[in-house]
Amino acid sequence: MFYTNIFTHNFMKLLIQRVAKAEVRVEGQAVGQISQGFLVLCGFKKGDSIDNIARMAEKCLNLRVFEDIEEKMNLSLLDIKGELLAVSQFTLYADCRKGRRPGFDNSMLPEQAKQYYELFVEELKKSHLKVEKGIFGAKMKIKLVNDGPVTIMLDSDDLSKH
Repeated sequence: MFYTNIFTHNFMKLLIQRVAKAEVRVEGQAVGQISQGFLVLCGFKKGDSIDNIARMAEKCLNLRVFEDIEEKMNLSLLDIKGELLAVSQFTLYADCRKGRRPGFDNSMLPEQAKQYYELFVEELKKSHLKVEKGIFGAKMKIKLVNDGPVTIMLDSDDLSKH
């Protein structure tokens, strides 16, 4: 078990892409693949707490970005019984304000980020949808067919503002 830190910051980013299909490969082998659904890149920032992991999973699963019969984005991943591929992505917290090389000092340290990522995946699995994942810390190749394209950035900091 790990400790929730004493900071009250709840920074977690999800880059969600609506896909017709997606696959993640490690060393040439497919480790996760889905058909219609979401490819979700997950990033965690230093100072995060685990408080918003369940809320971010719920928000992701219920985003109404799939088209209904009138071609309006009215349906969620749950509504269409879609699939989900979650991949850890520390570069979501890249700092590009100085120079030309991004800094990653804001990204959570790998040991803790892995725990948060695994907790997030477990929250998604509670939906009983097909949930696949990459391998934390591995060098991965992702192949996807973006549907729309539809790409949404969710930031847990925004959850506390509403």
